[in-house]
Amino acid sequence: MIDLDRVVRDTPAAAHGVFLDSAGSSLPPSVVVETVAAHQRREAQVGGYRAAEERAADLAAVRTSLGLLLNVPVGTLALTDSATRAWTQFFYAVPLAPGDRILLCGVEYASNAVAALQRAAATGATVEYVPSDPTGQIDLDALAGMLDDRVRVVSLVHVPTNGGLVNPVREVVDLAHAHGALVLLDACQSLGQLRVDATALGVDALSGTGRKWLRGPRGTGFLYVRPGLVTALEPPVIDLFGASWTGRQSYALADDATRFELWESDVAGRLGLGAAVDYLLALGPDAVESAVTAHAATLRGLLAEIPGVTVRDRGVRRCGLVTFSVEGRDPAEVKAALRARDVTLVTTRRKSTLIDMTERGLEQFLRASPHYFLGPDQLATAARAVADLAR
Repeated sequence: MIDLDRVVRDTPAAAHGVFLDSAGSSLPPSVVVETVAAHQRREAQVGGYRAAEERAADLAAVRTSLGLLLNVPVGTLALTDSATRAWTQFFYAVPLAPGDRILLCGVEYASNAVAALQRAAATGATVEYVPSDPTGQIDLDALAGMLDDRVRVVSLVHVPTNGGLVNPVREVVDLAHAHGALVLLDACQSLGQLRVDATALGVDALSGTGRKWLRGPRGTGFLYVRPGLVTALEPPVIDLFGASWTGRQSYALADDATRFELWESDVAGRLGLGAAVDYLLALGPDAVESAVTAHAATLRGLLAEIPGVTVRDRGVRRCGLVTFSVEGRDPAEVKAALRARDVTLVTTRRKSTLIDMTERGLEQFLRASPHYFLGPDQLATAARAVADLAR
């Protein structure tokens, strides 16, 4: 169980208003803020190189903490500047040729989709979309029917940006692996609110970010590549960190996932990411998942009781994202009106999840993402504010 008093003390801003945007960029705990600020102060005193050298062991410990969180070996992890960088570093490393097939899910995120389309155009591969089933999650029967030996990679969004569903991962992995296809899991919206065991899920790669549910700094991300696969792939972009210059016409890639990393980085941000992961591990991922899921269910229920409000969430298993619309009100105007009442949430637009939103006939709606640092009174306050606007 989460000690609400403690986590609010650790996040003073959480006590003011109602913060409902942890799916976008959450409120970091004080230890993260101080870790980042302290390192930046140290850089101002001695310079970036010396400051980084002083924290070499702590920087290495960031991968150790991520390994504990994901239940994977340290050598399978690369630190990046975003989840998008992590996703593309892996995706562009997968060999593709004319006739190869790329499968995206029906709730695919725009950044992943445009990268897949660009790569397909350059290689002669094709991009196809696995439909969603009536519940909104990936249609496993349809996936089974689409798979063949020409499918090279299946991109699966664990939790879509525009809804509260959780896609089944292990089932997708088992189907894809039966045909030799790789599974790349976008865990941007699941890590930090759900327990994610990459080894148990069996995915070939996983991308994640620090700024969302993990409550880490912006400009931080990470990539997991399963053991045995790392050395079979060459990243699309390398420098002297992920590779060594061995001769006039030669270089050698690192023999672990650091081959996907680049030299320049936000050292303070990475240390802050490590602090955020350690904070989560101390609370317990299971306790966090339980609290977030319960908060979302409570808010979803309160909103569903308001006349004129439609909850847009789908899926068999639901998580911490709550999406809804207010009849007759523009979502952007509702967002602004709620912000004036110190209720912070965002809108999600069709351009972010084009296939899913188009099929549902929706252009934009509101998204709330309550984290564990909120109390029940705050959820009720947010619902009352929405009810007032719905009138």
